[in-house]
Amino acid sequence: MAIAAIEKKRVFLARPIELAAIALVIAQAVYLAASYWQGTWILAPDGKGVPSDFVNVWAAGDLVLQNKPWLAYDWPAHKAVEDQAVGYSFAGYFGWHYPPMYLFVAATLALLPYAPAYFAWLALTFPAYMGVVRAIIADRSGYLLAAAFPALLANSVVGQNGFLTAALFGGALVILVERPILAGVLIGLLTYKPHLGLLIPFALIAGAHWRAFASASLTALVIAALSLAAFGAQTWLAFFGSISQTSEAFLSNGWADFGKLQTILGLARMLGAPERAAWILQGALAIAAVFAIIMIWRSKAAFELKAAALVAGAMLATPYLYTYDLVVMAIPFAFMFRLAQRTRFLPYEASGMGIACALIASFPFFGVPVGFFALLIVAALILRRALMRG
Repeated sequence: MAIAAIEKKRVFLARPIELAAIALVIAQAVYLAASYWQGTWILAPDGKGVPSDFVNVWAAGDLVLQNKPWLAYDWPAHKAVEDQAVGYSFAGYFGWHYPPMYLFVAATLALLPYAPAYFAWLALTFPAYMGVVRAIIADRSGYLLAAAFPALLANSVVGQNGFLTAALFGGALVILVERPILAGVLIGLLTYKPHLGLLIPFALIAGAHWRAFASASLTALVIAALSLAAFGAQTWLAFFGSISQTSEAFLSNGWADFGKLQTILGLARMLGAPERAAWILQGALAIAAVFAIIMIWRSKAAFELKAAALVAGAMLATPYLYTYDLVVMAIPFAFMFRLAQRTRFLPYEASGMGIACALIASFPFFGVPVGFFALLIVAALILRRALMRG
């Protein structure tokens, strides 16, 4: 991503960058269309569903419609509904690990058959993500850059929630100063992914955004209470009971392959490090991220820099981050892009972000935590700006 010129407060992409972005958009669209046509995405040639992460959402929602929401956290029961969703018993299992408030979304989607629900999910969340990136950049070029971001494919092919997460996180930050209460509502809704919100309270407190903090807290409590009333205490107890099982399966035993975890924990375990050593590394990185966020949000740095730092820091701090979550990286990219509208890119800044994008795009070829290295590059660029006072 780069800026060729800034004129009358409008952003103009350098022609090579614009052409590269267009090529990425076309390539990703063609890949999805070809995958659907060949029967490897959403629907197989025989009309049955293709199992992917989305099936866990649909199955959890179907259990809600059966008045058995607590069974979403019962792996055998949930797997049986996943098999029903795609029309046959498939190898493997896509677990449901979300708090009960996300069952509202799942149940709504399960009102439709599996394939239409899949399409509807992407059709609703992708424009929201696009709109937020455009709002951050404040120029129509934001649409092109959002659509070209290479993590889109990883999210789309499995029907995950990266678009929604990016829309909520980025949307909250872009309106935080002018509409703090609404920003807090968006942050509260983001609690469906609690591990990505670990740094947000530190930032809001350090920046004295008290109305947003109060609004976020109240929103989180309200949706938790609504889910308790709708799905019962048994469902919440089942969720809490499943946390250790999920942690052991994915963070300790690597059921989904440590190479897919885009974190320092995933990298360390993939390289053969003992579990305890990997957790020490992850904990140290999380603590460093907390201190960095507090210092940046207490400083007089540009708000764009604070926002970019918070999102990048949140992604580095969590041990649980998969390739589809890397869509959220588009948010710090967009804020850095907006900052460059006023100050221009620093030397190697645009090329650094380009390398980060290339790393994300390379994941299918290597299957290692390239996203973690991309995050490190972006974090380093942000830190350099912060040390220069934005």
